[in-house]
Amino acid sequence: MASHGKESTWLILNGKSAQQPEVREAVETLRHQGHDLGVRVTWEGGDGVRLVDAAVEAGAKRVIAGGGDGSINEVVRGLMQHPEARRPALGILPLGSANDFANGLGLPLAARPALELALTGEVRRVDAGLLDDEAFINVASGGFGAEITTSTPVGLKRLLGGGAYSLMGMLKAWNYQPFEGHIRWPEGEARVPLFMLAIGNGSQAGGGQRLAPSARIDDGLFELLFVRHFQSLGELKRIIDELENLPQDGEFVRYLRVPWVEFDSDGAFPLNLDGEPRRYHHFRASLAREAIPLVVPSKCPLLDENAGAMPDA
Repeated sequence: MASHGKESTWLILNGKSAQQPEVREAVETLRHQGHDLGVRVTWEGGDGVRLVDAAVEAGAKRVIAGGGDGSINEVVRGLMQHPEARRPALGILPLGSANDFANGLGLPLAARPALELALTGEVRRVDAGLLDDEAFINVASGGFGAEITTSTPVGLKRLLGGGAYSLMGMLKAWNYQPFEGHIRWPEGEARVPLFMLAIGNGSQAGGGQRLAPSARIDDGLFELLFVRHFQSLGELKRIIDELENLPQDGEFVRYLRVPWVEFDSDGAFPLNLDGEPRRYHHFRASLAREAIPLVVPSKCPLLDENAGAMPDA
């Protein structure tokens, strides 16, 4: 699938997806339609960043991240290492198992329409999240949700869907302890035993959990969701009800809109950054305003309706 010469668009394709027939057919069809599309395939971690560097040096106008949320994250991190004026527009070809960011944006999930939109869609400047100085585009989610995602094959959505009784049984079997820590944001602070934390630039994580239903990726604000620790089945059922009623605050669930948040943890706090697992004792999450030129669908639920489109990239 390699292509040579000076292509105006580079598809940076996760190696796991490179042999999918529908991806190959989509590339060939769109090339036949006259699109100037080069394909580069990643082999190991870090390749996405290196290929973004190569695309920028080659003068590419767009780069398309072909893969899941982790692949998009790596391309975003690569883009953020270049001066704003040199960043190509970012398109997305969703090829992951969850595709949380693509679903939040309302992108088509089939290969050909997704690739066509990535090549031709309008470009809007959107915010990038920064956790300390590591970039992310969608959601940083931590606490129990991150523990499940990284340590077992079952996602938070399926676990909660399986009922409160089974979740309580698992917590007891694991000798679950809440994550003690101190949260600060511009208008307040809280010392809490945390069950779950989400910092949303985008709206969903964990394979479809809408943790930040009011999120916009161009408004300069995070949606901050945190869930306090509970001690009984009744309290857990209350939490599940409160999560269903987001963005309202509840007794156990708080939902805030903030430009930054800091967290000091008493222990190593598990956090997924666009699905990639990390651990932190302290972090500060902030936003780089309008940092990424992103290709979006015409009616994108993650965009502020009052903002305008960029000139075509």
